Amino acid sequence: MTALYEGHALALIRLAYIMLGDRHAAEDVVQDAFCGLYRAWPRLPDRVNLLGYVRASVVNGCRSVHRRARRVPAPLAELDAASAESEALAGEEQRATAAALLQLPPRQREAIVLRFYAGLPEQEVARVMGVSRGTVKSTTARGLAALGRILREEQ
Repeated sequence: MTALYEGHALALIRLAYIMLGDRHAAEDVVQDAFCGLYRAWPRLPDRVNLLGYVRASVVNGCRSVHRRARRVPAPLAELDAASAESEALAGEEQRATAAALLQLPPRQREAIVLRFYAGLPEQEVARVMGVSRGTVKSTTARGLAALGRILREEQ
């Protein structure tokens, strides 16, 4: 479990950060996911795909944060510029794209982030999101179209 945390926690925090737009909430979601893995450890029949288990927990945790918040997240440009995540999104185009991502509905944002940021194949995105592969394709297409419209409107 320690090796899994050391090897993947930062990438999972970045994934949650892109989905939530809040570094502290992202860190909390990832910590909760690893705590959940620790609690479930004795009950896990198959310890082969632990990263997939934690990734799905992070996505579900982000959904829970969205349900609890019921508000529009703050744009990334207003976040603490000194954080590592803000440094990674330093370019103006990247900031605009990340801010536009936050304007998408949560499911479209999840599909786009998992597919293109995390680099997961469609089948894995479908498994993490708990939907069919066709739903991933259509949700991603609608999300990309909406993202393009948002970015064109800002120009």
